Amino acid sequence: MLGIFLDVETNGINPFIHKIIEIAFKIIDLSDGSEFYRYAAYVLIPKKIWKKSSPESLEVNGITYGKLLLKGKKEKIIKREIIDTFKKFYINRKNSIFICQNPSFDRIFFSKIIDPQIQEKFLWPYHWLDFASMYFALLIKKTNTIEDKIYISKDKIAEELSLPKEKKPHRALNGVNHLLLCYEKLIGFPKK
Repeated sequence: MLGIFLDVETNGINPFIHKIIEIAFKIIDLSDGSEFYRYAAYVLIPKKIWKKSSPESLEVNGITYGKLLLKGKKEKIIKREIIDTFKKFYINRKNSIFICQNPSFDRIFFSKIIDPQIQEKFLWPYHWLDFASMYFALLIKKTNTIEDKIYISKDKIAEELSLPKEKKPHRALNGVNHLLLCYEKLIGFPKK
C-alpha cells in the first residue's frame, strides 16, 4: 500500500477565491517507509487572483508573488506532471491512499488543479486520511477517556510525541516532511 503524503500552501482559505501557490507530496511505501518519489512546485497564479490574497495566509507561508514569478509553474504543467507521476507509479484506489494533516482543505484545493472527473477517470484514491483523526482515535483508545479539550494541530501532536514543531514559515515540502515524521512516530511502518 502506498501513501501519498500531501500538503499545499494557498494564498487564502476560500476555495472559491484563492488558489494553491505551492504543492508537495511524497509517495511512500506504508509497509517500510521507503520513499518512491517526491514532488514540490510553486504554482504561478494570475496577478488578479494574487491581489485577492489573504495577508494572514501569506504571513503563514511567507510566499511572495516575486517567488512565484521566478520559480512558479503554470497550473496546466503541474497538472500534467502529477498525472504523469501517478501513472508512472500506478497510483489507484486499490493500492494507494492520500494522507494529510487537513485533507478537507488540501483536497478541495488539489481538485482545483486536477478536477474530480479526471481523478475518477484514472481511478485515483478517493480516501484522504486525516492525520489528526488518527491521533484523536489512538489517544482515546490509549487513555480510555475523552478530555474536555484536545488539541490536535500538527504542532501540538508533535509536541505530545516529543518531536519538533514544523519549520516556519510554512512550506509545502516542510509540511510533508513534518507530517511523515509525526506519522512514523505515531503509527509507524510495520516492516521498518
